[in-house]
Order: sequence, then structure tokens, then C-alpha cells
Amino acid sequence: MHSDFLTADRDSLYLLPPSVQDWLPVNHLARFIVDIVAQLDLTPLRSAYDGRGCKAYDPEMLLGLLFYGYATGTFSSRKLELATYESIAFRYIAGNTHPDHDTIANFRKRFLVELKPLFMQILSLAHEMNILKIGKISIDGTKIKANASKHQALSWGHACKLEKQLKAEVDSLLRQAEMADQSTIADGMSIPEELERRETRLEAIAKAKREIQHRAEERYAKEKAEYEKKLAERERKSQETGKQPRGKTPKAPEPGVKDRDQVNLTDEESRIMPVSGGVFMQAYNAQGSVDIDTMLLVGVHVSQHANDKEEIKPALAELSRLPAKLGKVIKATADAGYFSKTNVALFEAEDITPYIAAGRESHNPSLADRFSEPEPIAEDADAVTQMKHRLKTTDGKALYAQRKCTIEPVFGVIKSVLGFRQFMLRGIESVRGEWDLVSIAWNLKRLQVLSRTMA
Repeated sequence: MHSDFLTADRDSLYLLPPSVQDWLPVNHLARFIVDIVAQLDLTPLRSAYDGRGCKAYDPEMLLGLLFYGYATGTFSSRKLELATYESIAFRYIAGNTHPDHDTIANFRKRFLVELKPLFMQILSLAHEMNILKIGKISIDGTKIKANASKHQALSWGHACKLEKQLKAEVDSLLRQAEMADQSTIADGMSIPEELERRETRLEAIAKAKREIQHRAEERYAKEKAEYEKKLAERERKSQETGKQPRGKTPKAPEPGVKDRDQVNLTDEESRIMPVSGGVFMQAYNAQGSVDIDTMLLVGVHVSQHANDKEEIKPALAELSRLPAKLGKVIKATADAGYFSKTNVALFEAEDITPYIAAGRESHNPSLADRFSEPEPIAEDADAVTQMKHRLKTTDGKALYAQRKCTIEPVFGVIKSVLGFRQFMLRGIESVRGEWDLVSIAWNLKRLQVLSRTMA
């Protein structure tokens, strides 16, 4: 019988106190994150504590916890607190201290705005490490579940029906309270408590209805502007050609609220959005611009729009804030969801050559299609025609093909490997800050891989 086993000795004492430095590999992600955070300018965070109460945890350590947590799939402040006891890596970052979950949660919420400058600083460090030099990017978006159930959405039609029912119940309760004979009141029922409960619900419904009305007004203003733009375009073509434009005359939008218009009672700033599989989800639209050569996220923002056509302008605004030393975006790819004449013009205005698919790509193209060059086009062709022609060239096809193996894997890792499929925070501003945090975590993971490759 074999008995030569290594035993697990849990009782022997150490001759010297143990050190977390000895238990963590030299090339561990936790060490890398600590080193990067130590190089960041955290003056705005530290100055927020000046002269306030007792000693606080160093923002450098708390940032390290959050960055490493989001980079390894630990998002909850309670789980982060627990990890400082159970994980060597978290113990290393926290220096054998154990900030409680309230401290971690409050820190994250308090300094969300400061994350965007830190995102920029980390990209600058990537440049100083000779890793990042921006030139070509891919733009895409992914729907991420809001911290709210779609079953908590209240439609206008149901809100009106429920409001009518609750008002009738309030009237009934008030009549019962005024009756001299209280024997008709059910045992255990407190009229003041029942009235308070219904008044609270009526206030929530009234707030939801105001929000739905506000959104309906915004929608009508937008649809009206688009309608007037289409009419003006038809009139212009009619005057140029002297003929009546083809197609149906655009239909004028109708003002007012529709019965199906709704708002979510848990996170009213989230939206119902279609996702793959033909289903709908209470979500936000998280956008990212990825450097093709490094797969680092160089521009991120969050939108309430289900349609990606409106996301090029904010994406370009984010890219314009990047430090000049990182380089200039010269080419950008995006899928058909971003295609519009307006978006092509936006890229051209920034001296960026766009490669936006004008329609769905065909699967399994023939050899002739893959390697043939298109016929030349007129020199005075408009920007959209030029882009469509550019996408048919060998170089254009090769560049556009890189989109799928750059931006899509980033979102795939964030969702499937890190497990970030739902925001922890609520409200558009908080969600934007959390998406910055997720993006920083991805960039740190990616940056470590790239730095080890170059070593």
C-alpha cells in the first residue's frame, strides 16, 4: 500500500511572520495593477479627504481593489470585502487590511467622475510603454442589462388604469373612516396605513407619467425634425429634376403619449432594448472604440438609444478628448448598424476615413469577390459612394475584416469571461462611470498581456 504522500501540515508555526509578497507570483495581475495605479495622479481623489474626520483608506489601495475586482469578475462590494480575507491577491492589494463593503461602495460611487481622467492616464502610460499608438479603430456597442427588471416597467395605459383604481380605493377608505359604525372595517386593517400605502403608489405613478410625457415630447420633437428634413430633401430633388420624387410622401408624426409608452420604476433612466434572439431587455447601450493594433479601448460611453446610428457623434467626442501624443485616428470601421449619410459626413469632418458597412455582409463570398478590385468611380462621387467603393477594394475588405477580431472579442471577454453582464449601479450618470471602470479593468488586463509579450 502506497503511503509516501505529502501531508497538509496546518499546525507548524512560521519562524518569521509570513508575507503576502512571498505568496504572489512576480508576474501576477495584482502586482501589475498596483504598479500602474502607483503611477497615476490621484491628487483630486486625495484632496477630497483633506481635513475631514479620522484617517481614511488610501484611494490608491481602494482603486487597486476595484480595478482588480472588475478585472477578475468580482463586482459586488460585499464580495470585494470578503476577498480581502480569502484571496491572496486581494490581500496583497489591500496590504492585509479589510475595508468594509460600505467603504468600498461609497468610494466607488463618490469618485465615478474621476474615473474618466484615470482612463486617459492609463492610455498615456500605455503610450509611454511603447505599446499604444492610435491610428485605426473599430467602433461597436453592446447592450448591458440595467440593475432593474423589465417587469418593473409601467406603461402609460396601465398607469392610467391603476391610478383610477387607487383613487377609487382612497375614496372608499375615506368614506369608511367617516362612518360612525366601524364594524364594517375588516379585522386587522388600519385605514391610515392603507391610505398612506395608496398615496405613496399614486405619487410614484404620477412621477412615472410625467417622465413618460416628457419622453413623448422629446420623441415627437425628434420625429418632427426628421419629417421636416425628409420633406425638404424631397422638395430639393423636385426642384433639381423638375419631376415629382418617387416613393411615398413622408407621414407626419403624431404628438402625444401612446398607451405602450413606458418607464421603469426601479431605474427610470434605463430603456427596453432589443437584444439577440428576438427578446427585449431593460438595458443600457454600452459603446466602445478599440485600437485595432492593441485591442485597447480608447473611447467609451453609454447611451440610452437602442439604435447605434446616433452613437458616432458621442464616440467622436470621446476620441477628441484623447491626449495628442497618443496619435490621430485616421481610419475607423463600424458595422451596418452605424451606417447613415450623416455619420459618414461626421467622420469626413474629422479627417477620419470611414469603413461602415452599408448593408449585411454575405457569408462565404467567392474567390472572385474576395480578391477582385471594383471598377473605378467618378472623381466627383459623394462621400457615401466613395466609402462603398472603398469597402469593395482588397485593402478595404482586409481592414473591415479586422473589426470582428478586435472589438467583438473585447465585449465577448467582458461579458463571458469577466462575467460583467449587468450594471451594479443605477441611473445614466452612475452607469457611465461604471462602464469607465469596466473599460479600465479590461485595458489593465490587456496591457499586462501586451507588456509581457514585449518583454
